[in-house]
Amino acid sequence: MRESLEEADRQALLAIARGAIASRLGQPVSGPPPGSSGALQEKRGAFVTLRRRGDGELRGCVGFSEARLALGEAVARAAQLAAFEDGRFDPVTAGELDSLVLDISILSPLVPIAPEAVEVGRHGLMIRHAGCSGLLLPLVPVQFGWDREEYLRHLCGKAGLPEDAWQNREAELLAFTTESVGEMASASPRRDDTPAQKRWT
Repeated sequence: MRESLEEADRQALLAIARGAIASRLGQPVSGPPPGSSGALQEKRGAFVTLRRRGDGELRGCVGFSEARLALGEAVARAAQLAAFEDGRFDPVTAGELDSLVLDISILSPLVPIAPEAVEVGRHGLMIRHAGCSGLLLPLVPVQFGWDREEYLRHLCGKAGLPEDAWQNREAELLAFTTESVGEMASASPRRDDTPAQKRWT
């Protein structure tokens, strides 16, 4: 498994993601640019985040935490799910596709981590407990200015668990890192989405 993607792979993934959404909208789709390596065939977890270009408002985010699909397929499926099946938002329309910024987060394998070892901005987290699970990408606590404990509390909330569930010895806390591919920085994500709105990834 490659530690980082070549530029051709990064451009190919962006083309795959946008093309997958366009195809569902009945728009012409061009294939990914030539020159991508075999990295797109490696099984990896991936999330696709959609934001409005003008104000950075989240428009959808869905993905796969487990490495069960080839990376190219995982990105294509996640892009369509984020655009059309994220229950927090209305489906993306043909008229707004060009105004959306796509960001792809490619996940490393999930590994167990102690709460005190969590590094905000570096680690994405998943918690599993009592039949519930929730996941937050590394960029989320940075955007909201959370410290480590706030991050853990909101992770539990994302899973539908009590905020202190991360302290339960039976809870499974898993960490991962991500490689980001896309134009997230140009979208200037807003900081005024309050946690109560639950509009983070």
